[in-house]
Amino acid sequence: MKKILFAFAVFATAQNTYAQKDSVQNILDEVVVTATKSPKKLSETGKVLTVITKEQIEKSGGKDFAQLITEQTGIIVNGAISNPGKDKSIFLRGATDKYTLILLDGIPLNEPAGVGGSFDLRLLSLDNIERIEILKGSQSTLYGSNAVAGVINIISKKPTTGKPQFNGLATYGSFNTFKGNANISQKTKVLEYDLNYVYYNTDGISEAKDTTGKANFDKDGFTQHAVQAVVGVNITDKFKVSPYYRFTQFEGGYDADAFTDGDNHYNASLVNTGLDGRYNYAKGTVHFNYGYDFTKRLYASQYGDFSMKGKFHQAEAFVNHAFSKAVQMVAGANMQVYRIDAPDTVNSIISPYASLFLHSNNGWNVELGGRYNHHNKYGDNFTYSFNPSYLINEKVKLFANITSGFRAPSINELFGPYGSNPDLKPERSTTQEAGVQASLANKKLTATLTGFNRIIKDVIIYNSNYTYENRDKQHDFGVEIELNYSPIEQLNIKASYAYIDGKITQALAGKDTSFYNLVRRPKNTVNLFVGYQITKQLFVSASTQFIGKRTDNYFDPNTFTSSEVELKSYALLNAYAEYKFLKSRIDLFVDAKNIGNKRNFYEVYGYNVQGITVTAGIRFRL
Repeated sequence: MKKILFAFAVFATAQNTYAQKDSVQNILDEVVVTATKSPKKLSETGKVLTVITKEQIEKSGGKDFAQLITEQTGIIVNGAISNPGKDKSIFLRGATDKYTLILLDGIPLNEPAGVGGSFDLRLLSLDNIERIEILKGSQSTLYGSNAVAGVINIISKKPTTGKPQFNGLATYGSFNTFKGNANISQKTKVLEYDLNYVYYNTDGISEAKDTTGKANFDKDGFTQHAVQAVVGVNITDKFKVSPYYRFTQFEGGYDADAFTDGDNHYNASLVNTGLDGRYNYAKGTVHFNYGYDFTKRLYASQYGDFSMKGKFHQAEAFVNHAFSKAVQMVAGANMQVYRIDAPDTVNSIISPYASLFLHSNNGWNVELGGRYNHHNKYGDNFTYSFNPSYLINEKVKLFANITSGFRAPSINELFGPYGSNPDLKPERSTTQEAGVQASLANKKLTATLTGFNRIIKDVIIYNSNYTYENRDKQHDFGVEIELNYSPIEQLNIKASYAYIDGKITQALAGKDTSFYNLVRRPKNTVNLFVGYQITKQLFVSASTQFIGKRTDNYFDPNTFTSSEVELKSYALLNAYAEYKFLKSRIDLFVDAKNIGNKRNFYEVYGYNVQGITVTAGIRFRL
């Protein structure tokens, strides 16, 4: 199989069957919304942002959300290459998932019943997504709690045509895997809507590893249903409201431990509903939104049944105002309410904030902002951001970011049933970041180099007494390099490298002790991608991801002791081919990728790669 993938990549880079022309866009001209809460070119902001486009998502027909995210620079999702139902833990720049804020159309998602309030990526369906913007670095000034390592803003599908448009997707692949997606949308002067349904089912693989090869472990399957309804009403040409409703439910099986089969089952669901609105006036826009998340989980195993529920309310209003072309401002207030049912407890945060953007004609851009946070339990804290950048000849951007961030203790950590501590303080961070982003060689080559340094104080850990407590500080630092080269329109080559290191410092036996603690996170990660449009109808691509050595804590179920182990490096190979029937508006595609299972007890660290899964699909538009 590796020889086939290698030949696939060579073929993709060697062929040239029709006219060559340069239409590559300057990356600095790309317009994004997450960096400043308003549409702005990358050349005008000093923040580091990666965009996963609609086209990239469409060419990921055999992947799920976690698999697509883990291919991005500086991001590792543990469990991404295992069963679709395997729990997914995201590490952005070495930070655990509780430090990454997930947004859906700019509105925070939160799971109060989950550990640290981090959101379960399995509750997100890639088929409902139009675009993804990944904003790295501390963003607590604009986005509040949990945005310490960065923000992932998922932008849902929106209607584009005046006539009703129907889109569909059907795939079938290894392990009896089937996915179906149906979408209908329309955009008129007054009303627009997008309705989407996704069904996903797979027999999966065994979560446990059969070391004998004769135990015949049963497969751990996964089934998901996802519904999305987004409506937009243009009350006037300046005033628009968009109510939405999303429901996701999944269920599946899991084993007793790494080497022991088990007949265990889980069921989880998410209701995500609310309202988004905006009013345009002469010099700006007023935005307002309300979001409600209700998550519910049930686990059934040989140890009994366990269930948990969480509710999250958030409301926000902010204004984007342009005093002039040189001076702009975003200012607003946010309120969030967290609730769990075991015990019945409520937490809340109220946060006013403001950021000022200064733009000069000689290349300088500066953002300066602050946020005040009032928590009903621990009290008050303040965060700030200072983001200067300098643009040289519209081609090279130098930038620096000096920011602070925070993560409020989750309601589970404060009052939950397992090891809670009502005296926890918020985790407070400072981050320094600097780099260069350039569009060179007549826009054929883009490059980004970023270095960062992050310190988190009062880190919340789960100690040996099975209780949450604050420890001294966590210090992480790293470097990221991204290259994108398109010598001709049909050929695209991407390469990236990420390095991460870190340690925790804590007072033990009357003195400070520091040690490396980034378990399950490789210090070195390399991504390579080659895509080629052979003809107007045929596109092929191949990619590889190299995961460096890393460590983890192995728990021995026989002796009930833990020990540190080193995990070997490994490489993942993927290939994709797509053929479009232009006149009939039908696309056929084949997606091949690695899959594996876990190799540890109650841990999700390395994988026993079982081979390549192949998914074939059809996408159509009516």
